[in-house]
Amino acid sequence: MRTLPDIIKADLAAVVCGVAVPCSADRGHYYAGQGNSFWQLLHDSGLTSSRLTPEADDSLPELGLGLVDLVPADGNGGPIDVPSFIALMAEHRPRWVAFNGKKAGDAVARALGHTKPGLGEQDWAIVGARVFVLPSSSGANQRRDYDGRPDRLQWWAELAELVRTACGGQHSGTAISPRRSQSS
Repeated sequence: MRTLPDIIKADLAAVVCGVAVPCSADRGHYYAGQGNSFWQLLHDSGLTSSRLTPEADDSLPELGLGLVDLVPADGNGGPIDVPSFIALMAEHRPRWVAFNGKKAGDAVARALGHTKPGLGEQDWAIVGARVFVLPSSSGANQRRDYDGRPDRLQWWAELAELVRTACGGQHSGTAISPRRSQSS
């Protein structure tokens, strides 16, 4: 399975972690699939001050954010390689790890001996980083209810507020800006 390189550096405010999907890797950028709302949610939640495109994914560390994907240990769709992910987080020490979707969060939670997570902040950490599970930004994830909330943005905005608070209101330049209204 072709994968994307990790976009990460030490001491980021948050690292968003998804599950590797071929369409993004084929396009050469994270969350590049048609219908994926990642970049819009990132902006509307206040995690970035402007709406970026998948082609700008490598600029996120300058804004205090990183992107990584969980990948199968065998490279062919087998079990997720959680030990490599944990080692990567230990090396770079982000303040928050945010899973883009329950599938990613569940794979890591179960490997670490935790129960299947719901959306939101979790009561466990990854090498000191607080953990948050977001509703997937995939275009296929369209429902009326996201664990008691009517839309995905509310969960993404909660993460943005928690990250902003953890960073003392700002982080290096900063990606963490006040939430935008959906009409903006």
